[in-house]
Amino acid sequence: MRVAKADERSKMINSLVLGFAIDPIARWIQPDASTYLAAMGSFFDAFGGRAFDHDSAFIANDGQAAALWLPPAVQPDEEAMHAAMGDSIDPALGEDFGNMMEQVSEYHPDEPHWYLPVIAADPAYIGKGLGSELMKHALRRVDEDRVPAYLESSNPLNISLYERHGFEVMAEIRVGASPVMTPMVRAAR
Repeated sequence: MRVAKADERSKMINSLVLGFAIDPIARWIQPDASTYLAAMGSFFDAFGGRAFDHDSAFIANDGQAAALWLPPAVQPDEEAMHAAMGDSIDPALGEDFGNMMEQVSEYHPDEPHWYLPVIAADPAYIGKGLGSELMKHALRRVDEDRVPAYLESSNPLNISLYERHGFEVMAEIRVGASPVMTPMVRAAR
């Protein structure tokens, strides 16, 4: 586990795209494989790519897993996120997704905190403990700052991983026919 180099950015984004290919929320908003593959790399880069500017893009081995953490006061690039999605979300679904994101934003801490927009392993390496090792590596840095950490779990299967690392469920959010989104927080240590 280490901080990623700038030239590893596309490799990491590719691992994230592969890792989220079975994610309930990601595939709810992008059920068509071609649309998913066309949009999600740019979306993930906009969502967590600023981690590369702050030495908080963490890579496992040679890109088998990746985590993009945003330090306090650093936000995702929302304009680029919207541009990445373009018109690819069904308007009816887009309303539910927008309502879900509004509810999620109510749980996002106002105080300084580290934010984990995305973490995933290439599916060929799931179950090898890479996610847990990435969490340990990143949380050492979070704990140096003595601030909380926050994330939204878009896959219920990952909640136990986050709980093992001290995160607590804040809520379960479901809008319309959406899968569950689970905001989680870890107190400062």
